[in-house]
This record gives sequence, structure tokens and C-alpha cells, in this order.
Amino acid sequence: MQLTPRYGDEPVLRFESVIADPASPLLRQRARLAALLAGLTDDQWAAASRCAGWSVQDVVAHLVTTNQFWAFSITAGLQGEPSRFLASFDPVASPAQMVEAVRSWSPTEARTRFDDANAALADAVAAIGAADDPDPWALLAETPPGHLSLRALALHALWDSWIHERDIAVPLGLDPVLEADEIAAALGYVAGLGPAFAVLGGSTRQGALDLRATDPDLRFVVHLDGGSVTVDRGPAPTGAVVVTADAVALCEALSLRAPFPVALADGDRWLLGALDVVFDQA
Repeated sequence: MQLTPRYGDEPVLRFESVIADPASPLLRQRARLAALLAGLTDDQWAAASRCAGWSVQDVVAHLVTTNQFWAFSITAGLQGEPSRFLASFDPVASPAQMVEAVRSWSPTEARTRFDDANAALADAVAAIGAADDPDPWALLAETPPGHLSLRALALHALWDSWIHERDIAVPLGLDPVLEADEIAAALGYVAGLGPAFAVLGGSTRQGALDLRATDPDLRFVVHLDGGSVTVDRGPAPTGAVVVTADAVALCEALSLRAPFPVALADGDRWLLGALDVVFDQA
């Protein structure tokens, strides 16, 4: 299937007080993953990841292209001309085709390209901080759900690479480092992403999901108003569906890596959104 991003000045997904500084955890996570990759053997590069059909090197190749896209999108957003590159993007087929095209890379070449793409992303993020704008993080740029704020773009980029770091490390028997602000960013973002895709798919349902995570203690409320999604720190409206579970387990489940850690009534599962439909895992 193709994405159906919403472009223009009315973002489908908004975040309020999810994380104060998205730049620091975003770049820290990239640097940590680069250090992990530098210590892998060729056999580990060729080992299977948690992504079906993808090796560790395939996941890294995918992250090279996503880092390049984020740098491109940030630059366009800062210029006041948000791109519309993803209108014809297939979130299942397109990444697979891109990875297939670079399977001739050696592990050394893949790692070098990843480091270069990280550097380009870091330069783009630095440009946000240096922009002549009262709130440059509020400027719009392209993401898979469409035009979102640069702050939301950073959250998406962090969540995507954070979960892929685990896709690489967990099968290799390595313990991924857990940082509280990275978990907060990843959980806050993915909690809103699935519902946003449901709205983009035509859903007009209204409701709220009250996520109360532990280790670290976090709370996010996902508001669906029928035409957009907002994620904030609460308080939750009357009637919100309350979910209490481990924060990493929630991230894993909402990212389609594990079963949902608590039982939800059949009538409430729609609040988790349509991420499984977008990635053909429904």
C-alpha cells in the first residue's frame, strides 16, 4: 500500500510537552548505534535481525537512507518549502527495494555510509538550532504522516532508529542501552503514530488512550478528535481507556515487535491505530 500523508498547515499529529529537547537524545542514540556497529564481526553483520528477511547489514542500509531523508526534509522545512517526496512511497515495498539495491556493500562500506549519514543528520539538526526563527522546531517538514513540526520529525527519527537498534542488538544477545529520555520520545511518538495513520486512512472516531508506563514512569494521553491526533502529558478526559505497563514493553508492542502487554477489550483496540495495516501486519 502507499502512504496517504497529509500535507499543508493542519498536521494530522501534534505533540505537547512530550520531550523538551529532541536533539540531544536523537544524536546520542545515533552515536551509540554507530559505536555498537563498529564492534561487530562480519558474521554479526550477516546475522538475522528482528526485521523479517533482513540481516543486521540490511537494517543499517535502511537507516542510511532514512538518515539521508531526515537531513533532506529538515533542510527543506527550514527553507519554508516542506517536501512532498513520500506521496508515492510504499512503507513495505519501497524500503525493501532500497535495501536490495545496496546488498553488494561490504560491512565496512555500510558502516562508513552510516557514519556519513549520521554526520549529515547532525548538521541538519544543528541548523535547526541556528535558525533565525522564534521557534524553529515548530516549522513544518515532511514525515511519513505528512507535514509535521520539526520537533515531531525528530521524535519519529529517534523512535525509528531506537527500535531498529533493538532489532539489531536483541538477536545478537546484546543488551541495548536504555536512556529515559529516549524511551519517553519513542513511546510518546509511536503512541500517536498508529492512530494518526488510522485518521489518514479515513477514521473519524473520537476517544482517548491514557498510557501509564513504568520503568521509567511516564504518562501520555493520546487524544483522537475525529480528524487529528494530539499526544500530551495529561490529564486524561473522562472515559479515556487506561493502560498501565512497562514502558519498553509498550514501545515494543506499539512498534509491532511484541504482543500488547495487557489485555484490551475488543471495543478499545482501535485506539492503538493502524500501524499494523500500514506495514501489512494486520
